Amino acid sequence: MKKTRLDIYSDFANSQIDAAINEWIHSERDRRILHLKLVDGLTYEKIAELEDMSPKRIQKIVWSAEDRLFRHLELIGAD
Repeated sequence: MKKTRLDIYSDFANSQIDAAINEWIHSERDRRILHLKLVDGLTYEKIAELEDMSPKRIQKIVWSAEDRLFRHLELIGAD
C-alpha cells in the first residue's frame, strides 16, 4: 500500500524535516513558509498574516514546495 504524505512526514522527526526543507527548497521565502507549516504547525491563515499574503497564495506555495520535499522524503523513507 502506498504511503500518504502524512504517513511519510510521520516517519521523520521535525529536525529531519527541517533539514530536508533547508536542503531541497531553494527559495528563502518558500523555506520559511514551509517551515512554519510543517515544523511549527501554523495554519495557512496565520502564515498569510505573518507573510502579508492571502491564505490561498500561502496554500499554493506550500503545496508546490511540499511536492518537491515529499518526493525527497519518500525516497529516503523507502530505504
